[in-house]
Amino acid sequence: MNDCNTGHFVISLDYELHWGFFDHKSVDNYIENLQNVNRVIDRLLKLSDAYNIKLTFSTVGFLFAKNKAELIKYSPIDKPKYTKHKLNPYAIFDEIGDNEIEDPFHYANSTIQKIKKHKNHEIGTHTFSHYYVKESGQTLQDFENDITSAKKIAAANGVLIKSIVFPRNMVNKAYLDICFNNGIASYRGTEKSYVYHIHPSKSKYYHLFLRLLRLPDSYINISGSNTYKLGSLFKKNEIMNLPSSRFLRPYESALKYLEPLKIRRIKKGMKRAAKNNELYHLWWHPHNFGKNIDENFKNLEDIFKEYKRLNNKFQFTSETMSSLANKI
Repeated sequence: MNDCNTGHFVISLDYELHWGFFDHKSVDNYIENLQNVNRVIDRLLKLSDAYNIKLTFSTVGFLFAKNKAELIKYSPIDKPKYTKHKLNPYAIFDEIGDNEIEDPFHYANSTIQKIKKHKNHEIGTHTFSHYYVKESGQTLQDFENDITSAKKIAAANGVLIKSIVFPRNMVNKAYLDICFNNGIASYRGTEKSYVYHIHPSKSKYYHLFLRLLRLPDSYINISGSNTYKLGSLFKKNEIMNLPSSRFLRPYESALKYLEPLKIRRIKKGMKRAAKNNELYHLWWHPHNFGKNIDENFKNLEDIFKEYKRLNNKFQFTSETMSSLANKI
């Protein structure tokens, strides 16, 4: 083990635009959040520079495409055949625009290039097609095809994929070796609590119950601090799990009086990690900040100020997923 005598702070962002929820929400139903994603990312880059924070943008491979022809070019021949047909993103290719100017909700090459220029940050993968590894109908081979496409389109843009965040936090252990064999060294696992585990075979009411438990856990301690000893994360010849500590829930005006509790819960977890040389892993989607932008960034800067304090006092260190995996 190297350089594990300090705590570490990781932020991963699920960068997906409409591909992340096309199956249950239209662009029109989420237009404000989607229209403001580029504005949000510009502010994220500026704020992270001010506090020397490193970010991991786990990016859907589709977003690298400059146009539909390129999107089709990099798509695998054999695509996943989900039992739930509505999960198939390839089925909506005819409905989207031809390029980023026509359709900024399904293409994002210019923003990816902007992120790439910031050497502090990492561009990882959120799979090529926002792939669901626990849904029925798809296979291990389909997943390997997807990861191959993700790597190829990233490489064509000068990006080497070294980390992965699985869409909707569906982690299927059988698929981890495929990632590792394709040069992916780390992934973001879920919190240990059953509240954060996803079981596609369970009913929608079961998952609704879990979501109802996650809401209060954002404000009061239900699932624990979710910090992790770095030594426990490494297993020889295996992809490294850098588990989530907390989802940064976006600002909601209806719950504005609870916002201080939410930020305090995150800061307490960060302090525990800093004092005990552990990992604290925070995550959210850029589109979460697309509404109530100022309020969301006020909360984020409060978290960044706490990071700076912990960095000064305990040498708490900001890392990307890959840079931390390299240290361990």
